[in-house]
Amino acid sequence: MTPSPQDGSAALYAKSLTGPFILAGPCVLESRQLALDVAKELAAISARLNVPIVFKSSYDKANRTSVTSFRGPGMDMGLSWLAEVRETTGLPIVTDIHLPEQAEPVGRVADVLQIPAFLCRQTDLLVAAAETGRIVNVKKGQFLAPWDMKNACEKLRSTGNGRFWLTERGSSFGYNNLVVDMRGIPIMRGFGAPVVFDATHSVQLPGGQGGSSGGQREFVIPLASAAVAAGASGVFLEVHPDPDRALCDGPNSLPLAQLEGLLKRLLAIWSVPGA
Repeated sequence: MTPSPQDGSAALYAKSLTGPFILAGPCVLESRQLALDVAKELAAISARLNVPIVFKSSYDKANRTSVTSFRGPGMDMGLSWLAEVRETTGLPIVTDIHLPEQAEPVGRVADVLQIPAFLCRQTDLLVAAAETGRIVNVKKGQFLAPWDMKNACEKLRSTGNGRFWLTERGSSFGYNNLVVDMRGIPIMRGFGAPVVFDATHSVQLPGGQGGSSGGQREFVIPLASAAVAAGASGVFLEVHPDPDRALCDGPNSLPLAQLEGLLKRLLAIWSVPGA
């Protein structure tokens, strides 16, 4: 039997404190079948490499560049697909919330509630997510210094829920560009939480294509490797069977066929004493 999100969150967080873990999946839920196909492959990779993988996909991308961009199937249908993924594959689930009132219904399905980078200072949202008892993954805003994330930690802990991760996803560097300061990883680890590196959003070129964001996926592997060496406990990767045809974030997504090779590389770095 697949553990409930309540039990799954506790077990997953315990694993994240002692070993590496991965968050992976398509940027957005494009279809039920795509979600299941990708999740089944992720589950197989997880079993072969003996590394926890959390299935990631969004039911609604509320922060797309253009009003005409594909956002996803919406919460009701999206959560039904995510619940089926969880039941079918046994993978834990992480998905975004954008409003405090979304926390409770999403928490009935997801093991991890993710706070998008643009919303990482929204007190009501952070508190509502933490009050579900699930793991909360907070992405550091592109506009924040890593030490500013201490305030997010205090907001989460004020609820009595100490299960959360902090995610580095790059900082704004001029217009339509991001840069990663690897010093942020050990700085945020100092707040007592596992740190995740978002390897695919960190190579995004925000709004770089006018009506959508561009990306430089050729830098995913070197940046992920550097982040693990710098102390990241987890790595976040948007993966897609055919990124050039993805409905969201294709330019910065990793081809699914390359994932296992990358994870073998990262696991080798994680195995180095002191890494």
